[in-house]
Amino acid sequence: MRILGIDPGSRVTGYGIIDVSGRIAKYVDSGCVRTGAGDLPERLKKIHLGVREIVQHYQPQEMAIEQVFMHKSAGSALKLGQARAAAMCAVFDHDITVYEYAARQIKQALVGKGSADKTQVQHMVKILLKLKGDPQMDASDALAVALCHMHTHQTYLATQALS
Repeated sequence: MRILGIDPGSRVTGYGIIDVSGRIAKYVDSGCVRTGAGDLPERLKKIHLGVREIVQHYQPQEMAIEQVFMHKSAGSALKLGQARAAAMCAVFDHDITVYEYAARQIKQALVGKGSADKTQVQHMVKILLKLKGDPQMDASDALAVALCHMHTHQTYLATQALS
């Protein structure tokens, strides 16, 4: 199974792609869709087109995306929500199932504590995917979302097998 992880942002949206076989995750690609300056509608269009291009090229079966959280202000949360929507809409034509995870849940799955900082998450992504160097921070966060989804899905399947 191929999973696309997304760390949404109105200026930088990180993406990470992993292939999962059983309990093994293999790194495929990661990077960022950078929108630059401009008004919000134009930036949202760049996010949508960038994620759509990634989906067309890598053909993931599932997408995992970080949920909106109240960080600095309501305005920031609204922009983040719109960036998430732009990324999510990019996969709908490809019939890709979308899963959402809270930031604390992602950190808990990777580091073992929901209050972990970005460098701790980046370090665990590097170890779990056996990367030689540190991925870009936003790309690392997106890979973390994909890894969280992998672990959550595996736990769900294991729980169903016990039922």
